[in-house]
Amino acid sequence: MEEKKIDIQSIIGFILIGGILLWMLYNNTPEQETTQEGTKTEQVENEKPEPAGQVVTPQTNEVVSDSSSLAEAQRKLGAFGYSQTLPSAKGGTTTFSNDVLELKVSNKGGYIEEARLKNFKTYDSIPIYLVKDGNASFNLNFTTSDGRTLNTQDLYFEPELTSNNGNQVLSMKLKVSEDEFLEYRYVLNPGEYMMDFSIQSQGLNGVLNTSQDPVMNWKLKGYRHAKSISYENRYTDLVYEYEDGNDDKLRSGEEEESDVSYISYRQHFFTSILLTDTPFQKANFEVEDLVENEEIDTVFTKQFSSSIPLELKGGELSYNMNWYYGPADYKILNDYDRNLDEIVPLGWGIFGWINKYLFIPFFAFLSSFLPSYGLAIIAMTIVVRILLSPVTYKSYLSQAKMKILRPEINELNEKYKDNAMKKQQETMKLYSKAGASPMSGCLPALAQIPVFYALFQFFPSAFQLRHKSFLWADDLSSYDVVAKLPFNIPFYGDHVSLFPILASIAIFIYMTMTTGQSMQANQQPGMPNMKFLMYLSPVFMLIFFNNYASGLSLYYFTSNLITIGIMLVIKHVIIDEDKIHAKIQENKKKPKKQNRFTKKFQQMMEQAEEQQKKPKK
Repeated sequence: MEEKKIDIQSIIGFILIGGILLWMLYNNTPEQETTQEGTKTEQVENEKPEPAGQVVTPQTNEVVSDSSSLAEAQRKLGAFGYSQTLPSAKGGTTTFSNDVLELKVSNKGGYIEEARLKNFKTYDSIPIYLVKDGNASFNLNFTTSDGRTLNTQDLYFEPELTSNNGNQVLSMKLKVSEDEFLEYRYVLNPGEYMMDFSIQSQGLNGVLNTSQDPVMNWKLKGYRHAKSISYENRYTDLVYEYEDGNDDKLRSGEEEESDVSYISYRQHFFTSILLTDTPFQKANFEVEDLVENEEIDTVFTKQFSSSIPLELKGGELSYNMNWYYGPADYKILNDYDRNLDEIVPLGWGIFGWINKYLFIPFFAFLSSFLPSYGLAIIAMTIVVRILLSPVTYKSYLSQAKMKILRPEINELNEKYKDNAMKKQQETMKLYSKAGASPMSGCLPALAQIPVFYALFQFFPSAFQLRHKSFLWADDLSSYDVVAKLPFNIPFYGDHVSLFPILASIAIFIYMTMTTGQSMQANQQPGMPNMKFLMYLSPVFMLIFFNNYASGLSLYYFTSNLITIGIMLVIKHVIIDEDKIHAKIQENKKKPKKQNRFTKKFQQMMEQAEEQQKKPKK
């Protein structure tokens, strides 16, 4: 499996986490909307959905069969002129649905012109449409044996809707004659967001130009569904699988790939996916970002486009595929066992594994019996911090040892202030005799990075949090609002979120506790200014997380409160600095056997010192 590319927002989050951990290390040494707001809300609410299985065609069922009309149609379209003489050429749509999904297919083009998710609504209580009002198109561009170039989106298909063992089966046929046609076949099962879809042709081996493969074009503009369009857009991209299990994503720009087995247009919490049993030999992707900034009330997030040549076999088309319109929910996608779980951005490498095999199942377990998702977040945070408490203990123990040795280190610094190499050498000897090391607290702190970053990816991708409230936050998957501002502050927004403020205060208190009064005195040459970092990290979190999921800010707030509590217990109950000091003095009296690496390092330092003493020629 190819590693995921890290986008800029992940890098920012990673830097924030890294800054906090650096602090810990120092102390041891992230067209118009389908139903527009206001004006279209009433229209959508008053719409009467057509019954499932209804075929809507024009009033007239008269077949235009006179020879002059057929001849005129064939003059324009060749063999496909026959399709334009059928009743379906007057237009119309076919509606079919199950209990979770409603679809409308147009006679013109034979493609899905409307896809509505029945059980979900947008942030402002409007039904979720992934396809509506011309935001999507599906087209086959092909040439005929008589040299014509045609597009299926301009031609009329004849619909036939049937039921087979409870499944809705819609056949859309673009006819050359009654027995010769190009067919789109949709099969929708009860309770499924995934439907079977196939493109088949019959009797067209003498009609299609076999020297030029038809090209399938699928386009979609992603509608805005969330409160913050810039936050939603951050997790909106094109994800595809290629070469037998590898996957990648495209946030903007163009890309070409071979052996593609699925294409997903992900819109943060919802996605449209086209899958194929026979991998596409080649596919060209393009993604255009349509969001300028948070201040502009944009209808669409991104424009997706895929162009895919389809191989003719014996002059015919035969592709068995699937189409998915539904939530980007890890559990639902993972249950299909087709690598669709990679569509959910859980992090690359070890971060994704931690989420898949630890946090996702554990969070599902907690939320199955706790009364709210907010309490599930708090409970999971408590467990994580308790499990990491031995790491916190080791870090604090290392810090205590270094604090006790600080007076002696200061003496060495003053004694050898004019000889940096000798100062380093004597300092290393002191650490070795005392059984302490400035690096002994680094590895435990570094071990927390995978956990911190995995959770940074988990909460914004947790579909379960969508529209779930807790305390003053009405949606844990979006930002909480305790005050609206009459203006917009760059990078901050036009609102005040309380959870990020609380998380920032908790981080500041934690950093102040671990620093004490000796921060500036302990500042090492060449190291980052820790006082600056102490103020920068909370401010950075306050700004950066103001538009982030409140569930993530709730986690950081709870995590830092628990860490503060653990630190107080370790400092005042578990660790006795007098005993540590006595232990260090005992260690200094014992002969210290050096390992091979330490011995070699010391020899190198001594040789370098001798070299410095030699007069230059």
